[in-house]
Amino acid sequence: MYASLTCYPPLGQTTVVPAQKQHVKFTVLIESSTEKPWDVALHTNFDDREKWASLKLEQAEQPPSLLWANKDAKTDLHRKWFTLDLAGLPKHGSSVSFTVAFRATEDEPWKWANEQFSTSDGHIMYQTARPLEKDLTKFIDELPGNLNIQEERSDTPETLLWSVTSTVSAASGKASGFSKIKLGKPTNFSRWFALVRLWSPWLAPRQGRAKFNPDKEAVVAAFQREDCTHLVVLATSGIDDVLTTLSHDGNGNVMIDSRNDSDQDGPATLIVAVGQSLEFAMSAAMYHARKLVMRYQAASGESAAEEEALMKDYKPQWLQNWYDGLAYCTWNGIGQKLTEDKLFEALDSLKKNNVNISNLIIDDNWQSLDHEGGDQFQNAMTEFEATKTGFPRGLKAAVSDVREKHPNVKHIAVWHALFGYWGGISAKGKIADEYKTITVRKKDGVSGGTMTAIAEEDVGRFYHDFYQFLSSTGVDSVKTDAQFFVDELDDAPDRRQLIKAYQDAWSINQLRFFSGKAISCMSQTPQIIFHSQLPSNKPRILLRNSDDFFPEVPASHPWHIFCNAHNAIFNQYLNILPDWDMFQTSHEWASFHAAARCVSGGPIYITDVPGKHDIALINQMVGNTPRGDTVILRPHTVGKSTSAYNSYDDTVLLKVSTFVGMAHSGVSILGVFNCTQHPITELIGLDQFPGAEKGNYIIRSHASGNVSKPTTAESGDAFVHLEVSVIGWEILSAFPVQSFKLERGQHGAAGPADISVANLGLLGKMTGAAGIINSDAYVERDSGKLRVWTSLKVLGTYGLYISDLKKRSIQDDFMAVIFGRPISPECVKINEQCENILEIDTVRAWKETNQHAGWSNEVAVEVVIR
Repeated sequence: MYASLTCYPPLGQTTVVPAQKQHVKFTVLIESSTEKPWDVALHTNFDDREKWASLKLEQAEQPPSLLWANKDAKTDLHRKWFTLDLAGLPKHGSSVSFTVAFRATEDEPWKWANEQFSTSDGHIMYQTARPLEKDLTKFIDELPGNLNIQEERSDTPETLLWSVTSTVSAASGKASGFSKIKLGKPTNFSRWFALVRLWSPWLAPRQGRAKFNPDKEAVVAAFQREDCTHLVVLATSGIDDVLTTLSHDGNGNVMIDSRNDSDQDGPATLIVAVGQSLEFAMSAAMYHARKLVMRYQAASGESAAEEEALMKDYKPQWLQNWYDGLAYCTWNGIGQKLTEDKLFEALDSLKKNNVNISNLIIDDNWQSLDHEGGDQFQNAMTEFEATKTGFPRGLKAAVSDVREKHPNVKHIAVWHALFGYWGGISAKGKIADEYKTITVRKKDGVSGGTMTAIAEEDVGRFYHDFYQFLSSTGVDSVKTDAQFFVDELDDAPDRRQLIKAYQDAWSINQLRFFSGKAISCMSQTPQIIFHSQLPSNKPRILLRNSDDFFPEVPASHPWHIFCNAHNAIFNQYLNILPDWDMFQTSHEWASFHAAARCVSGGPIYITDVPGKHDIALINQMVGNTPRGDTVILRPHTVGKSTSAYNSYDDTVLLKVSTFVGMAHSGVSILGVFNCTQHPITELIGLDQFPGAEKGNYIIRSHASGNVSKPTTAESGDAFVHLEVSVIGWEILSAFPVQSFKLERGQHGAAGPADISVANLGLLGKMTGAAGIINSDAYVERDSGKLRVWTSLKVLGTYGLYISDLKKRSIQDDFMAVIFGRPISPECVKINEQCENILEIDTVRAWKETNQHAGWSNEVAVEVVIR
């Protein structure tokens, strides 16, 4: 007999109960191939932490607001629901563990869900309203006396904040000063999360239980405590030439690892925060780090040059197409043997398939090198002009032809490494003849050895002249890669002279010549993070958020999404938009990547092989504006994992949250991804949608189009039943519902006077809510009619949820207009998946009403209901 069990709160995960809530409602669904009576019991240590007790769940009706998200939900299964209300708070004042036992009949032995479904105990943590204790020793044990600990004022509510500093000896000759000292052992925690240096250019998540033991040095670590508070330890860098990270000693102690490149003793600085939520604690630490860095830069004069460039040379530009235009990158699609002919083949293929990209990234292998081909780390840049092998007419001719033949391309970026190329600058090229160079030594490893680099005193002039040349060719943006090379420098004098000099020269000149249209890549290095990416005194740039998209490595794809979602927990505080890297739309994992890019809150790049495009998938990501521009529908917040402490090996679904609109009235979006090797079924509550904790909502599935009944998180029974296969994903959106009363007077309208509506934005798009620019709904005082007005970013199928729609007459009770002109009935219909959704085809309506793009480049739609 087939049987499956799904539980909420979920097994294998931790559920947090808000302080104002005094009970937990357990809901269990058993699906089986044969009709059986079933018994279900909850086993928990609620009453006594050391002793477990059994509580019987009672059979119940299906939750009234349940959404079956899957289009092909199995109809041949027998389903039984069971519930139990666990009232009060645990007497032991700590977290509660639980599991579920079940049996088909009273005569059969009990089976444990953990064993049957390869999961683990669930955990419940109860928040309290008690104030936090202002004593760091309550949170970290065995603090050494040689640390300077200072309580700081936090800019985040319900948090405590400390700075912890220690002295790192000065460098001696070429050797940096190093120190490794103990911070102490975090107390009373159940799980930890850290972002570690996967290797020099990239961060990656690590999780664990009981003992803190990351396998690599960490930049930040967080600890979920048994009292439902969170401890965050942040290692800051980029101040006084000191690099600081976190490690462990094998016994659970957090260790402070520091490297000082200065010829003066310097401080290793940690920021420690405690909050009622991870978000609050992380915010407190990051906001304070920003203040420290910007205060240091102002005092040392480091920020003066950037501010001068902003005031004198920076030309503010409207960056909508740069951030939101669909981009094509040559790297995986064309390959490393890049030529002008291959570039136009790719662009012509996109044009033929009506894929109107706005941005083009000419990636690696366009440059003039001393040894073209072979080991990239042995190749060095010789001059500014493009290689004559692939671009015989020069860069300007190629760029000019792109703009002439493909006018939809608004921005053209070229790739280069921070030091020029992977192997730096050629000692025998035109660049070496013009600028002062030095020989630098890099650490042993992939890129180890010596390299010729532009010297500190000429790096500013080099970048000015290089970007001036690029600008003269028609290039208006850059992707600057291999930025981690500044941290690969091995000798202390080189490090203190070049690490900041290269960052500042690049930052100033990309602002001066490209107005902030820059992609920073392979730059998740602590000195770059804190010196260049954390300060908020300049326009934000695009930042590669993780290691590469590897199309030929199957195991890399789920990890890529998991890694990006967790890196964003930290990177959301940087002055950047996260770039989750390019992907291919014709790939086996294409839709998985596409959905992740749509909820990332960052740009979207494709790198298709010419002729290999999934147009239907692309159309789910983008739309066309009235002017014909193809743009992505980017949510307003950075997409990030909702469960930092869940590890990659846990049998749970990865949930990536983002948001569109204003707090309490916007749309909460949840991207759901199966990063495991087998199918997973979960009940997802409305309370798992950040920002939808209060108010009335409907939940809509992008994949199936199914919609829930209006419900609230407070009801405790607002669930999505979601079964996700391997390589499976889903995007769920929680839309706020507004209720009105129609004042009909003499109108003989059909349907009830009480009406509820929800603005769905654009149907058929993964993040269709992000297509809404503005909206308003109100009942006219004079006529008593309800008017729903929406300004849309692109043309498409506009959706409006209307309660009891089938009881109303579309012909008699509705009127729709686009820019004030009536929309024909042929453009309006009821949605096939949900009888309460009104659809309007704005593409057809736009053409039929003979509209023209105005200055706003928006689509104004209004629906009037009587």
